[in-house]
Amino acid sequence: MKTLFKLLFGAMVIAVPLTVTAEMSDSTDNPSGPYIGGGVGQFNLHIKHLDGVDNAVQDIRDSDNNSWKVFAGYRFVPWLRLEAAYIDFGESKDSFSATGSNGNYRVKMHGFAPSVMVSAPLGPVELFAKAGEYYYNVDTRVDFDSPGPSIRTSHSRNDFLWGGGLSFVVIHRLELRAEYEKLELENAHQTDALWLSAAWRF
Repeated sequence: MKTLFKLLFGAMVIAVPLTVTAEMSDSTDNPSGPYIGGGVGQFNLHIKHLDGVDNAVQDIRDSDNNSWKVFAGYRFVPWLRLEAAYIDFGESKDSFSATGSNGNYRVKMHGFAPSVMVSAPLGPVELFAKAGEYYYNVDTRVDFDSPGPSIRTSHSRNDFLWGGGLSFVVIHRLELRAEYEKLELENAHQTDALWLSAAWRF
């Protein structure tokens, strides 16, 4: 699944110039107004250490996981928009090594992300950058190998989110996106995500 998603992401990026030459539709039919959309993605969790176990857990394996989001936004002018998304990063899980024992972890994350987006419209193609804040719940379960205990923690947090990508418009109102996001999560600063999304502009 991970390899397939990366291939699809790359294919969309490559397809943009072809779409531009094949369809020179005017995306200024709706230079402002609301839109709604959704996307699927690959979430790459790079954990430094796990909640509730201090530094007892080491050599934590990174986890790749499928994710999804829905979003709504408003374009004030062609180059500026506000967007709010509900993002579910699913359940990331893998193994770890610890002092005197090994085990497995599971991390569930979901929350709300308002952001500001700045675009550079180039006909039907747009390059965009975004910055926002991710308000999320994170549930962690740590299972040590027998006879070790299980540890569960739950927290609500907010962290900085930024990213960018490209999009292009087909049939005047359908916007397709390939997007990269970086999340500055506590205990997991190298975490990021790749998205393929679609939105309908009203």
